[in-house]
Amino acid sequence: MAEAHQAVAFSFAITHDGLEVDFDHEILVDIWHSGIRSWYKRAWATWHDMRAVIFPLKPYTLILYILGILLMRFLGWDASWGMIDTMEQHLPLEYLSPPTFVCFSCILYAVFAWVASVLFVRLSLRLLFKYHGWMYEAHRKVSLATRIWSAIVYVLKGKNPRLCSYQGSLPRLPVPKLRDTLTRFLRSVRPLTSDERWNKLRAHAAEFENGIGKKLQRYLWLKSWWASNYVSDWWEEFVYLRGRSPLMVNSNFYGLDCLFVHPTKIQAARAANHVHAMFRFRRSISQQQVQPTIVQNLVPLCSWQFERMFNTTRLPGLETDHLRHLRDSMHIAVYHKGRFFKLPCYKRNKLLSPVDLEALFTRIIEDKSEPMKGEEHLAALTAGERSVWARARQMYFYKGLNKASLDVIEKAAFFVALDDEEHDYDPADSTKLDAYALSMLAGDGYKRWFDKSFTYIVLKNGRVGLNIEHSWGDAPIISHMWETMWETESMKLGYTEDGHCKGEVSADLPQISHLRWDISDECIEIIKQQLHIATRLYKDVDLTLRIYQEYGKGFIKKCRVSPDAYLQMALQIAYFRDSGKFNLTYEASMTRMFREGRTETVRPVSVESCAFVRAMDDPTKTNEERVALLTAAADRHVNTYRDAMTGKGVDRHLFCLYVVSRYLELDSPFLQEVLSEPWRLSTSQTPHNQTDLWDLKKHAKHICPGGGFGPVADDGYGVSYIIAGEDTMFFHISSKKSSDATDSTRFKQNIDRALHDMREMFRDVMAKRVTTEEAKKDK
Repeated sequence: MAEAHQAVAFSFAITHDGLEVDFDHEILVDIWHSGIRSWYKRAWATWHDMRAVIFPLKPYTLILYILGILLMRFLGWDASWGMIDTMEQHLPLEYLSPPTFVCFSCILYAVFAWVASVLFVRLSLRLLFKYHGWMYEAHRKVSLATRIWSAIVYVLKGKNPRLCSYQGSLPRLPVPKLRDTLTRFLRSVRPLTSDERWNKLRAHAAEFENGIGKKLQRYLWLKSWWASNYVSDWWEEFVYLRGRSPLMVNSNFYGLDCLFVHPTKIQAARAANHVHAMFRFRRSISQQQVQPTIVQNLVPLCSWQFERMFNTTRLPGLETDHLRHLRDSMHIAVYHKGRFFKLPCYKRNKLLSPVDLEALFTRIIEDKSEPMKGEEHLAALTAGERSVWARARQMYFYKGLNKASLDVIEKAAFFVALDDEEHDYDPADSTKLDAYALSMLAGDGYKRWFDKSFTYIVLKNGRVGLNIEHSWGDAPIISHMWETMWETESMKLGYTEDGHCKGEVSADLPQISHLRWDISDECIEIIKQQLHIATRLYKDVDLTLRIYQEYGKGFIKKCRVSPDAYLQMALQIAYFRDSGKFNLTYEASMTRMFREGRTETVRPVSVESCAFVRAMDDPTKTNEERVALLTAAADRHVNTYRDAMTGKGVDRHLFCLYVVSRYLELDSPFLQEVLSEPWRLSTSQTPHNQTDLWDLKKHAKHICPGGGFGPVADDGYGVSYIIAGEDTMFFHISSKKSSDATDSTRFKQNIDRALHDMREMFRDVMAKRVTTEEAKKDK
């Protein structure tokens, strides 16, 4: 075995003839190359970090500054306003000749001027990026202030930015005024509360504002000036890492393959091309060659989350987990038929080609070895309760074979699951797609290593998917990688006519190794308990998908309504018809216009949205009245969304105030009541086209259905949706079978009905407008 081979790579013995040394030349060469690669990566990382720090200036501009200052000094022009002369008088360098001393002073001043220029541009951009007035203006009604602002930003922001070029220029997330947050909160819950409870909430809010709220706000304001982001670290710790419930279903989310294309049905070939593409993307991140996302070609979004996409594992703890991120990893961990393998992806510092990776994956698939004792369901430890997994890890995986094998998994670049089952999209049978999605979400409770930053899944028929751990990052980040991987697969790598990877297999491939385990009966019993918890959890999930192709973004734009607001109102109609009432609704928005920003909550339920929803089932209302109510509700929703994106949201501010109160051991009945309300409808839109690599008009079949997540509340729904094209939308709907109040299929039908009714409403109004205009022309 490879492990045994490595164990005797170097040995020595003392004999009567002296000291005898025996070593394996190939192993030492690999060690040498590994060290060279490590130093090479560090040097390049430092170089790329420096280029990002000085952006939008380029490194060669320092030389231009030096030459310019020297030339002006030679011509007798003093561009330093006397500073060079001052340095010549005070610098203790008398041993230098006068010409050398003058050159040194000019170079020193040039460096100072260059650094000052870098800081000036970055500070100017930071101040400019704090302006968000452009977000609240109509596209055709841009103010003079916004025009001037955009012109200055366009000049200063530079060209060809690298991934982290704007990180130092992004502003900090501001702390909203306490009164503004409380006002927005009370407005958001008004349609959900009775008059009596509303008055009680108002009284509690006023008491909080005039009482301990002021003290908590001061601490939060202090943190906002000291930390890069006053929310993100607490959000990561208290919402994700301190959670003790299973990651599977409750936290991790999933992503699906492009359903309308199936380039190969060979499992090993699809895995090889994708793994190769992922490592290329990882290299692009480390070299900062990935283009940052820039809104309106003016405002960059934070790229911080990309750093932990690869080489990252969530390690369990008794009270809180923590994330471990490695600078580099040259292998992946692979699971197939109950066995774990280590698959090296580099040979002497060079990434293996897809055809070589296919050969290694084929060896794993054709391997006839049986799982070791306790190995098959081992990953169920990561699917169950976190504290149980933490104790088992401390007791049974802290030394020996188990620790060595666990390190291989946790230190892998990512985890790959080669499933021995098939799922696919069948237009005639929607249940097949539902089973496909559930497999990506849960993997039978033991086929995914839920602690890894992501598990890449390849089914037996070549279909693929992802299971993503949530604490390190959000859906748009992994979507960026997913889209880039498809582009690399389709446009750069491809397959042969018989579905294999292109090229010739190398003669000296690295060795794969089946990980060894020594799992005791006590540990096996814990694994069984965790598997039982995981099985009960995922079998309770009622997950269904809807591919809606009656209409899409094209028709919604004709209605002059924001597509996201349109769908949120449709979901409100569906929920009201499903449950007969309104409930607190969660929609995720991003705050990545700020440094280390993640998400904020949009509250779609409003007085205006409730009025529109009720009007849809009110026979006394005309379609014109309903459209007017929808327009008002959509405007309110869009403004709420903009507030959330620009740091004026409600929930993250209240959450951080609550965290401060717990640190100070201060009780706040108001915060406890506010934060204890369940989100019975949790929604999230997955934006399509995180990159500009795909033109969906030319490659219409490469539309991605996105992904989904489990229900947040026991008696609620989780709905992920994606507006994928002019005539296509995808919905991922989850709930719990154990709840009598929910039914995912029923909710899907209510979404269909809501979208149909809204389209007919607009068609009727549009037809009447056309008739009226024709009548006017006839007159």
